[in-house]
Amino acid sequence: MSSHTGDAGPVEVEPMPGYLDLITRASTVMLGAWRDCSTCGLELSKQTLLDNAYITFTEIALFFFCAFLWTQVRRGLTESLFKPLAQWWRLMPKDAAKMPESAWKLVFYTMSWSYSTYLLFFTSYSFFHDPPSVFYNWKSGMLVPADIAIAYLIQGSFYGHSIYATVYMDAWRKDSAVMVVHHIITLALISFSYAFRYHNVGILVLFLHDINDIQLEFTKLNIYLKSRGGGYHLLNDVLSNMGSVSFSITWFWFRLYWFPLKVLYATCVSSLQSVPSIPFYFFFNALLLALLLMNIYWFLFIVVFVVKVLKMKELNDVREYEEEDGSKAAAGLLNVPQAENNDDGAGHHISAQGKHVQNGITKDKHL
Repeated sequence: MSSHTGDAGPVEVEPMPGYLDLITRASTVMLGAWRDCSTCGLELSKQTLLDNAYITFTEIALFFFCAFLWTQVRRGLTESLFKPLAQWWRLMPKDAAKMPESAWKLVFYTMSWSYSTYLLFFTSYSFFHDPPSVFYNWKSGMLVPADIAIAYLIQGSFYGHSIYATVYMDAWRKDSAVMVVHHIITLALISFSYAFRYHNVGILVLFLHDINDIQLEFTKLNIYLKSRGGGYHLLNDVLSNMGSVSFSITWFWFRLYWFPLKVLYATCVSSLQSVPSIPFYFFFNALLLALLLMNIYWFLFIVVFVVKVLKMKELNDVREYEEEDGSKAAAGLLNVPQAENNDDGAGHHISAQGKHVQNGITKDKHL
């Protein structure tokens, strides 16, 4: 597939714009498109949907089957691999309950992001280096290449599974409601972009977002592992710190820099240059803008996380709800009387024997 040919496609790669260019040009183009859309309305939207949406019942059935399959695969891996590993590592009870979720997400996102990376950098697709090319040669009902269709089936069915999993399988957090909305918006983007043949830009969006999930789950796993067995493990502590730093940097770089300047500029500005009558222009851009707003919302959690690091506090997921004091929970599990411990005011506990105790368990420090 050549991405530099076509009636409306430029020959040379356009330089990536800056934030100011994005805001000024996108707002100008969108306002002009809104003024020119004198026939926009519900009736036109219905007709446009019927004329341009292409999806078969077989593809819908595959989506539901694969979403069900992801749920069963996760349950199988949780019971046969992740939970036994948590017991073998002797994780703290609170960490052992959350470890299977992180392990499952790490496995999936590593696989999906690796495949997106392969499509963008090891095939003939030039969407990353030339984002406007996602709309070159676009035609309503055009054939979706098999390699991209496979990526869409994997990702779409996984987000269908994730809506169910966030509510019924994952630990509930402060941002879980936002996470459900995120999954719904992402599934809508995947479904409609496939039906309207905007699959090229969809692959670019998935590539720019999945890498952060890999780093997040890797960091969380090492946070759980650094206190396994009631001890302190330096290697996992170093890996969790490295993961948190890379996560913070790549979140901004991929989701708040590349995503708006590559994807939003292409969908807001370049799309109308290549396809002046492109269907559902405002609908798709509204969903992408909502995704950007959620990325900014979660970036605020990252800022809070960085502040905690600078204050030298123990690293935890800042999205978690406040729970009962860890020493009380651990003491209840281990039948350790609370009267024997004194709080030093910094979240640690000093036993009567003067040993360092955290979460109610004496910690032996070793690598």
